[in-house]
Amino acid sequence: MLDLAIPSPPILLLRVGVAAVWLYEGLWCKVLAKAPSQKEVVSAVPRFGGWAAPFLMVLGVVEAALGVWVLWGFAPGLCAVTQTVLLVTLNANGLLWARNMIHDPAGMVVKNAAFLMLAWVCGAAGGVRP
Repeated sequence: MLDLAIPSPPILLLRVGVAAVWLYEGLWCKVLAKAPSQKEVVSAVPRFGGWAAPFLMVLGVVEAALGVWVLWGFAPGLCAVTQTVLLVTLNANGLLWARNMIHDPAGMVVKNAAFLMLAWVCGAAGGVRP
């Protein structure tokens, strides 16, 4: 069997990929409200119903800021931990309160686990030193 070795992509390219996901989720889906199903999911969380739109706006700004942080490359390990805490918290609440509204809960978990692995590769690669 032919074994074709390929080089690892540059860390900047990996960071761009991770940042693009956060920017898409934050700006497009939440700040610009292009994913109305997200409001339905947040509304299903007890005591969040009336706060869904403002919560999503704040969350969108936080997610976009994470994207910028990933691109910046400062404290990449802390950035990876922050991404993990946020994504696990969001996924857990979505599964707990709105599982029936999530199109493919198992797929969401698998995709987000793979995404977090990429975030951790970026975190482990080192970054900008103060």
